[in-house]
Parts: sequence; C-alpha cells; structure tokens
Amino acid sequence: MNTGDGGRKGCGVQDLAGKVAVVTGAGQGIGRALVERFCAEGMKAVIADVVADLVEQTTAELRDAGLEVTGVVTDVTSLESVEALRDAALEAYGAIHLLCNNAGIGSGSEGHIWEHHVNDWRWSFDVNVMGVVNGIRAIVPTMIEQDVEGHVVNTTSANGGFTPLINSAVYAATKSAVTTITECLWGQLKESGSKVGASLLYPSTSTPGVLATGIWRPGANRPERYDRPGAPPREGRDSLAAFRARMEQLGLPVTFAPLSEVAELCLQGIREKRFWITVPNEAQSKKIMARATSQVERSDPAYLLETNLMTGSPAGTKR
Repeated sequence: MNTGDGGRKGCGVQDLAGKVAVVTGAGQGIGRALVERFCAEGMKAVIADVVADLVEQTTAELRDAGLEVTGVVTDVTSLESVEALRDAALEAYGAIHLLCNNAGIGSGSEGHIWEHHVNDWRWSFDVNVMGVVNGIRAIVPTMIEQDVEGHVVNTTSANGGFTPLINSAVYAATKSAVTTITECLWGQLKESGSKVGASLLYPSTSTPGVLATGIWRPGANRPERYDRPGAPPREGRDSLAAFRARMEQLGLPVTFAPLSEVAELCLQGIREKRFWITVPNEAQSKKIMARATSQVERSDPAYLLETNLMTGSPAGTKR
C-alpha cells in the first residue's frame, strides 16, 4: 500500500495531556529523556528498567521535579516481567496509551562473526528483540481493547535498521529484526482498523555529535546466565573513551548532541503519525539507496566496505 505521505496515515496520540506512557530502558539515557519529554506534555509515565537502583533514583528525581511517574523494575527478556509491568501501569493509572520499547544493550562481542560467543547472540536477541516482542505481546492487546488512540514506538538504529556496520554484526542483526517486526506490527494494526499506530525511532539529532547513552558500555549488567569467557566487566567496556581517543588522533573533536533532541524528535513523530522517525542524513540516505540498488541489480554490497570511525578497526579486530 502506498500512502503517498511518507508513512503518516497511521494512528497516533494527539492530545497527550493526562495520557499514560510506558517506557522500557527508562532508567537513564534516551529512555529517561523520553519520559521527561512526555511528562512535559502532561503525560503520566511508567519508568521501566532492569537496574533497580536506576529505577529508584530516576523515579525519585523526576517526582522531585514535579512529574507524575511510577517506577517498575522490569526484565524485558521475561514475558512474565513485562506482564507485571503492564499490570502495574494499569493499577497506577488505569490505561496505557503510549508504549516505547526502548530497552537495548550492546553485548561486547569480539572477533569475527564466526568467533562470536553464542551467549552474546542470546543476550542481545533476548533484550533487543524479544524485549520488543514481549512488550507487544503483553501490552498491545490492552491498548487495542481500550479502543482509543494509542501508539507503539520501537527503538531501532541506523546500524541494522537501515544498513549494518559489518564489525557490529550482533547489534546490527537485532536492530534489523526490530525494524521488520515493527513494519509487520504497523501493517497488521492498519489492516485490522485499530486505533493504535506504530513507529520506528532511529535515535538521531539535528545537532552534530554523538549520543552519550549506555550503548557505549557494551557488556554492562550482563546476567550470569549469559556469561562467557573473556566477557567485559560487569560495568561494561568503556568504548566511548576509545572512540574519543581515535578521534583525537585524527584531529577531530568529539561533541555530544543532547538526548532531549531525540525525545523531541520522537514526540513530533508520534504527533505527525510518522512511521520512520529519524533526522534525514545524506550519507545514510546514500547507503540506503546503494543497498536497494544492490538488491535490485543483484550486485555485491560494496557499500558495506567503508571506514568506520565508530570502531576504528576492521571487522574481527579484538578490542
């Protein structure tokens, strides 16, 4: 179906005041920024995160700032835990109008793709992909049954959601899956005539710079069941420091873009009923077109073979 409007015919939440948002991965980073922005519109929000200390701290700080929030410790890899999140949100506020499946991790996988430990794959897919699936399974039926305007936003990434960075295979694969899942969700909601819409959030900003989020500490908070020999420490590997060092060697200063811009972008996307919520980027657009051309012409994906300043090394390099 060609909507002819850039994907803006889906349902959305227009009047946000008094509505309820549930955001996973909301203890810090983009998730927290989303909660703060939604609450600035008069929404009530449920802060969900697997790190109990972050839930407690963030909830207390935002309440002290006058925001109406509730914190729920949630493990998105567990359907039962996400169902408990749903029940807590309904008990606190009586409804759920906006669901942001935002929780995500970087596993810290090393080596070539054929050397990645299976537990890196399992952990990443359980959080980044099954976390979205569990959110959809546990909460979307309630949103549909409410028979009022609602919206689901799933956080993806240009890395995998558009084209992959070849030396980030595990993460890119999970975000590619999130993109496809959300496309199918959008289509099925539209086909069924639901008042609930769906969007993909590609964290991006108009302000140049990187986003200081937890994804720069791959391996952080890895549960024991996903442990492996040589895994990054419990606090994660500081990949941001390594990135800054590489950039300094090249004489390129590292600047940071405000996470509030990502939250504003998300809010605008919801209001505009836009499926692809992203800041247009010429370099990324060229890669998207190159990928499509490669598929149509059945040519090699040469667009994948380019210097990647994010990792600063070829695929397979130990970090």
